[in-house]
Amino acid sequence: MCHKDIKRIIKKQLKTQYPNWKRLKRKIKKEIAKKVLVEVTADYDFNGEITVPHADLLGIEEQLSANKGIITLDEMANFIEKVNKSSIIKYSSYKRSPLYIKDVELRYVDELLDDRILKRILAYDGYHPGMHDIFPVNMFRAELLKAIRYPEISYRKFCTKEYLGEDRKQNRVFCGLSLSKRTMIHHTQLCKFRTSLTFVQQVNLMVYILHHFNQSGLLGENVIHGIDSTELASDCKLPLATLSIKGKNIRIYNDIDCDCGRRRNKRDKSIYVIGYRLHTLTAIDAKSGHSFPLVSLLSPANHHDSHFLPFLVNLAQAMGIDLQLITADEAYHDKDGSLFEETKVIVTTPPSSNVSLPEHVDSKTGAVFCHESCAVPMKHLGVEAQNHEYKCNADPDECLQCNSCQQYRFVPVDRGLFQQIPYHAAGIQQAHDIRKNCERPFNLLKNQTGMETVRVRSQQATMARCTLASIAILLIKMAGTRRKQPKTIPQQMHMFKEEKAA
Repeated sequence: MCHKDIKRIIKKQLKTQYPNWKRLKRKIKKEIAKKVLVEVTADYDFNGEITVPHADLLGIEEQLSANKGIITLDEMANFIEKVNKSSIIKYSSYKRSPLYIKDVELRYVDELLDDRILKRILAYDGYHPGMHDIFPVNMFRAELLKAIRYPEISYRKFCTKEYLGEDRKQNRVFCGLSLSKRTMIHHTQLCKFRTSLTFVQQVNLMVYILHHFNQSGLLGENVIHGIDSTELASDCKLPLATLSIKGKNIRIYNDIDCDCGRRRNKRDKSIYVIGYRLHTLTAIDAKSGHSFPLVSLLSPANHHDSHFLPFLVNLAQAMGIDLQLITADEAYHDKDGSLFEETKVIVTTPPSSNVSLPEHVDSKTGAVFCHESCAVPMKHLGVEAQNHEYKCNADPDECLQCNSCQQYRFVPVDRGLFQQIPYHAAGIQQAHDIRKNCERPFNLLKNQTGMETVRVRSQQATMARCTLASIAILLIKMAGTRRKQPKTIPQQMHMFKEEKAA
């Protein structure tokens, strides 16, 4: 853990002493990085105890440092109702969207969003509306417009007359820009907006969208939650400085927050990735299999997935999301049951091949027997103190050894077949099969909203882009304009004739 603590100290020192780090030339950055790396390692106490919070070592301290301002789903519903009742003038009495926004998808999103709510979420200390020509809500809408309609282009190209000019009335009305003035949004303003957007504001924006999403009816009654991660590669190819300590490499990149880690096996890509890993909690409709992103954490790519399970669960519960069962891969296992004791959330993962099977257990069916001579599977009573309790399930005349048998047995909770819910319990294997649907939001995030290539140069701005992209995904789903329509009978007959002729 010492190499993680050293990297934390270096990051903090560079950000404190060089606030204009992004503007420095690469040659100067290399000299500074090497100097700071040598100084920190020379003064570091390798025998001392590391007392900093675990989140600081994982590089997510800024995402978890001030969660007190998070609004729950119930509080958001009450807040929206209160704002609607307290409004003397109904802003909905006249809207420009039907006149200028011809795109059905954009019109749906425009009518769904309430600027009064967004302004209060996006307000910050010292904010005075009279001092601005372009407000944070205009920036937020511009980010949504780009993610929904123009994900493939750069911010520099998006903030031009080609997309936000006076003749682009639909886009200007959606962003809330004046049609009688030449007011434009510069790409540097959007950059500052993403950088200034705090994590609490991002979460509250997500809660606001989730409030509408829950009312849309897209998510059925049978909901299971899943956790998965994906890598977001940065364009920082070579490190500025590198030092090996106890077999661990400490690397400093142009983006101070990113790091080098192993990616999942992909034939067309290297096994290593330089950048970040996005850990996302998703809601899965057990009936349809559709999955939707709820909340995410962004960490450097060199940290193992197992560290982020409790942080995601606690964050989701702070948002008021009802979590009961989470399906995930082996990396997110609740190792010692501490998460279940703290949150009462059950995490189920595929059985680990490294865990040995307990004695007198059928590996195929998971049936538990009292001893080697027992022929009747025992009955599972429940879990207590990290132990599965089993009772003899044989009839009095069925077992000849009932007088000499204990007739009960305890099997410890492990990472194999005997997790909080045994692997062979009814429905649990279906939960494991549906886990693969968690990858769907990542594909949409990268391909539909333009996050395949990360062009931003900081963890905070990247996290903001991921949140805005997740919001865009939910809005697109709610609009429903991109769903594949079932083919009519005349279309099917026409296709049949074409196939027959061919």
